Amino acid sequence: MPFENEFASYEPLRRILDSKKVKSLQDRLRVRKREESAADQKEFESNILRKSDLPDSTFIPDYIVAIDGSYQPAKAENGFPGAEFGYITISAVLIIEKDVRNFAKKEFIDPKKFRDTERASTIDTVIPGCNVIIEGEKSAKASMRRALFEELQNTRAFEEGETLLETFEYLLGIKLDKDKRLGWTQKPRSPIEGVEKDMSYGFGQFQCPHSGEMLYSIDAMRLHELMNPAGTNGELYGQIMQMFEKLWLIHILRAFEKKGWLNILDRVAFILDGPLACFSTWSWINKSIIDELQRINTLQKEHTGKDLLILGIEKSGMFFNHFEEIDTKIDGSRDCFPNQSAFLPTDAYIKKNIIFSESYKIYGEDTYFGRKLFYKTKTGYRIVPVLAFFNEQQQDLRTATPNQFPRLSDVMNILDELVSSRYPNSVSPLVSAHAEAAIPLNLGKRIFDDIAREIREKSRQP
Repeated sequence: MPFENEFASYEPLRRILDSKKVKSLQDRLRVRKREESAADQKEFESNILRKSDLPDSTFIPDYIVAIDGSYQPAKAENGFPGAEFGYITISAVLIIEKDVRNFAKKEFIDPKKFRDTERASTIDTVIPGCNVIIEGEKSAKASMRRALFEELQNTRAFEEGETLLETFEYLLGIKLDKDKRLGWTQKPRSPIEGVEKDMSYGFGQFQCPHSGEMLYSIDAMRLHELMNPAGTNGELYGQIMQMFEKLWLIHILRAFEKKGWLNILDRVAFILDGPLACFSTWSWINKSIIDELQRINTLQKEHTGKDLLILGIEKSGMFFNHFEEIDTKIDGSRDCFPNQSAFLPTDAYIKKNIIFSESYKIYGEDTYFGRKLFYKTKTGYRIVPVLAFFNEQQQDLRTATPNQFPRLSDVMNILDELVSSRYPNSVSPLVSAHAEAAIPLNLGKRIFDDIAREIREKSRQP
């Protein structure tokens, strides 16, 4: 660690580059070489799927729900050094896309009326971090567990719907039932400090059988294991934010089902920021999400005849970097990947070219509830979408065919229409959702009752 106003010179960098150990390691590295032989290029081009190869689609959803989150560590003034809490916001922005299309036909647009095409709802929560202890608790970790439980308990999308906690506990129930059927008995360690026993699973809040202290159903997420008791907790806040985003999606879909509104979901697209995946200590919930999405999709498909349209957008990372690489020739020239075309990667392709692995385990098998593709829009922007899958055949990454990507032609059409000129690797609904999450102006507003009512009324019109 440097002293204040101390800056490194170039000498340490020179020593690193000249180090025999560094050179020795470099000599041992397995290097992936880019080859541009005619055979390699032909093989790659043969796997490119052009939009014109698919059934023609003019579909644009009437409504788009974009979900994004944000978090910010903040100093807590309680007299203890390093005390902080995490301020986390999750926004759901409803874009009335059919109104946007109508405005696009006009020569002059009323800015006030155009703003009404977006409606936002934002939930915010404060999570105790290092050296923050709330009344009645003995530690920062116990305070974090209790605060997270209470936040889920008090949050719901619809005024009379289930809470986010009930949504989570439903998914937890899927896991516990499956564990029981398969005979899985291995459990993580109890979250109670000083208790060297396995975790006790349960619903709501209940007493620990070993210590008498309070346990919570949300302890099953094991997010408390990420808490740093002597420093900042960015990883903890980030994982809680991602957990809220995924729960919010399932929460909304379950609410539509309970209100009998599944028949309108063919007119709605759900877009999340980032991959459709669950990582870290709470990755187990991914399998429950897969089961629940499959169940809801089957029910709504009986009404609509179409799969749900759920996608994530990866704006950065190794897949996006690889897309940029395959769109660039060795001589530096760009645009060798044709517009309005997609590349559907298999597990073998991913392991060979993006994330090196010789494992027999399928990439993302335990963490993803969607699969990735590369798409270049009609205006030449590169997008890495992740499409939710709804059955085992769609999930199987050993193959990559168009029928394994639900409503692929519709997705291409949407990306062509919604790609952002401001952020060319994203889509405009996510730009709005991120702005709302970063500067929440609509805290506590519930948009889904009004929107669903509006959709139902207009669907009855001739």
